[in-house]
Amino acid sequence: MTPSGDSIAPQTSAQPLLFTITLEPFGWQFTSDGQSSLLEAARHAGFILPSSCRNGTCRTCLCQLRSGQIRYQIEWPGVSIDEKKEGLILPCVALAESSLTLFAPAATTIATISRPF
Repeated sequence: MTPSGDSIAPQTSAQPLLFTITLEPFGWQFTSDGQSSLLEAARHAGFILPSSCRNGTCRTCLCQLRSGQIRYQIEWPGVSIDEKKEGLILPCVALAESSLTLFAPAATTIATISRPF
């Protein structure tokens, strides 16, 4: 209550939780709100992860999760049990559930891609 007797509503954070994603071996970082795929979040931040289908079947984006937790947008991503044990994930259909470190040596930045005029 305020001195005048008015009640004060508890403050809630309207800002979404952001996770830091690190791309190794470069040390590049971007953030994800856990609502967009890692592929989309990387692109939004200016980083390009190899991709083709964007639905978890072609495996072009396959990279290694070195630390952190993800969940998939689809029930059966195209990763075998042995690959999962090795930490391999598909960023095109993966959502961050924590800060992550990904080993993605084929990643590039938008600035390094030459564009024809």
